[in-house]
Amino acid sequence: MSSLTPPERLARELDWNLLRTFLVLADSRSVTEAAERLSLKQPTVSSALKRLEERLGKRLINRKPGRFELTAAGQLLYDEAIDIQGAILRLGTVIRDVEDEVSGHVRIVMASHVVSPLLDAALNRFHTDHPRATLSIEAMASRSALSAVAARRASFAICLVMERSPQLEYRRLFREYFGLFCGPAHPLYGREAVTMADLAGHSSVSFVTDQMGDALRPVAEMRAEAQLDARIVGTSPNLEEVRRMIIAGLGIGPLPLHVVREDVERGRLWRLPPYESPPAIDVHVVWNPHAKPNRAEAAMLAGLIDLIARTPMEQRIYD
Repeated sequence: MSSLTPPERLARELDWNLLRTFLVLADSRSVTEAAERLSLKQPTVSSALKRLEERLGKRLINRKPGRFELTAAGQLLYDEAIDIQGAILRLGTVIRDVEDEVSGHVRIVMASHVVSPLLDAALNRFHTDHPRATLSIEAMASRSALSAVAARRASFAICLVMERSPQLEYRRLFREYFGLFCGPAHPLYGREAVTMADLAGHSSVSFVTDQMGDALRPVAEMRAEAQLDARIVGTSPNLEEVRRMIIAGLGIGPLPLHVVREDVERGRLWRLPPYESPPAIDVHVVWNPHAKPNRAEAAMLAGLIDLIARTPMEQRIYD
């Protein structure tokens, strides 16, 4: 029998638990943090990393005082290990579908408070056509939603997108516009003819992704133009919590115009300038074409993509 090649030997001998530990390390800020997340002792985690590095013959994480980051080899391993983890996590789903092809579970991850009649119609059609299928929707920050899709831990995501990954597929679901608002306790509440100059120096609250280098960059630019206090007093990845802080009077903050229309009508929020040309934000459907979906996942995604294709963009702009 011919001897194994180095890659074949690695595939046979490499312990998946080492890769699982490495993935947690890569998403942590220290060995101590990774050990806590894994419910293991720190020496055990350090030993696992050392064994993996010795097996691969490469240093995977630069770990010095004040520095804990992946090396180039570590980043390559992380990308491959994510795919391996996704395949393992989906084994149960694949086997279950062999036994019962008409049922399945769809896990959707999305940015908080996505308001879209198109999505609602797709959910209704899916349930009508596939009553035995089950579905879950989990709200999270867009960055986390994209990570879940890339790792094949979610069927697909509905979220904001800053940079597109060549490993994922994208379809624009709708476009929404953001405005600045204050609550009843704010000194600008109820004032007419407020100008951008009147906003200068006021405290603000916003989303975690409201940064120049993130998905809500246009919103960050709007806040900068208003010259609000540079110190943001409250942040959250959840729209409902940003809305809560604005209504509670913590500061001026951005919200999607169509989502809070009723709040404005009922006096819970007061819109502030700019009134013209508010920043536009696109919300996308994102999925991993390399994942093996169950029948329910395939049907739900196909139905949503079909509705998007048949609905003109002007009907998917909410202002």
